Amino acid sequence: MKERTKLFLIVAVYLAAYFTPWGHPVIRQSGLEAFMMLQEYAREHVLTCLIPAFFIAGAIAVFVSQASVLKYFGAQANKVLSYSVAAVSGTILAVCSCTVLPLFAGI
Repeated sequence: MKERTKLFLIVAVYLAAYFTPWGHPVIRQSGLEAFMMLQEYAREHVLTCLIPAFFIAGAIAVFVSQASVLKYFGAQANKVLSYSVAAVSGTILAVCSCTVLPLFAGI
């Protein structure tokens, strides 16, 4: 990133913070709502998705060998068997964009 772009971003953020009417009820309520959404994310998504995904990823890394994974999902694997195993494991595991990475990082 160029130095001018960095300077422009810093000045823009400063001016936005300077001229925002923080005393206005709508602005104040929207800030409160943002922190309430952050709390909901921390309570629901992190505890119900991410922490179990890390434990499942650890269990997969310890108990499932890389050779067995390549047996079912490698280039030489049977396609019907591969899709069947993927479909069954996808219904059991919590699989979203943020839990796929820890699950398959150990494989």
